[in-house]
Amino acid sequence: MRALAHAVAVLAAVALAVFGLMRASPVDPVAAYLGPAMAQASPEQMARIAESWGLDRPAPERFARWAGQVLRGDLGWSTTYAAPVGQVLGERLGASALLAGLAWALSGVLGFALGLVAAMARDRWPDRVIRLWCYVLAATPTFWLGMVMIALFAVGLGWAPVCCAGPIGVPSDQAGLADRLRHLALPLTALTLFGVAQIALHTRIKAIEILQSDPVTLARLQGAGPGDILWRHVARNAALPGVTVLFASLGEIIGGAILAEQVFAWPGLGRATIEAGMRGDVALLLAIAMLTAVVVVAANLAADRLAPALDPRQRAR
Repeated sequence: MRALAHAVAVLAAVALAVFGLMRASPVDPVAAYLGPAMAQASPEQMARIAESWGLDRPAPERFARWAGQVLRGDLGWSTTYAAPVGQVLGERLGASALLAGLAWALSGVLGFALGLVAAMARDRWPDRVIRLWCYVLAATPTFWLGMVMIALFAVGLGWAPVCCAGPIGVPSDQAGLADRLRHLALPLTALTLFGVAQIALHTRIKAIEILQSDPVTLARLQGAGPGDILWRHVARNAALPGVTVLFASLGEIIGGAILAEQVFAWPGLGRATIEAGMRGDVALLLAIAMLTAVVVVAANLAADRLAPALDPRQRAR
């Protein structure tokens, strides 16, 4: 119950923060909705549009009205896509879940493996190479990495498509598996590399600590080889911090996916988030923010539940 109450408080804080930021935004939702047609719209027409959207009401009343609609299962109307917010989420959630979910899982596996290798080869050339690579990745913005990969592998070498989730002009239900994988390769690689560095560096630090512990020293004196030490002592004991960092990095993966989707024109929630922010689409942006918050909170709760399974010593706490 305490964890549930904490999750509800976090979701409420996220909703208030996003609503407040949108309220302070200089973007006029009506002007963004009309676009070039605003030059032909009279002030009275714009006022009627604002009134129909409830923009003329006080901010607390608008927030309370939105919260009441959400509790009834109504996420509101997206002015950007002229469709219910639930429909927009349903159409784009699958593409974002595929990209972010695969990148999250692959970054965890690759980061954990690199961290173990770096720890086992501490202060030798594999460790130095992995650390340098992780530092460079940690300092590299996702959108810049994506643009470099497009310029190199798509434009320069022609190994991958430039954009989109499938061939241009081909309906998504008619695109073959090979075409989908080719379009997924670049954004998935960019987003996976974005999440590797933190997990690898944290795993390396914990693994080095384990290698210096008394049980590992005793195992070496008893004739245990590097492979046995790595599997029986280092990997199993470093799994807990690795999993914790992996679940904690889910929010960063989602944030990186927003930029990656924009760079690669991936038809997911990331592009919808940017469109909603630029057009002042409060309902859609609030729904995406709340969905992201729910995923991150659920990931943290899952990490708390997995910790006793990975480390039995925590079960007695």
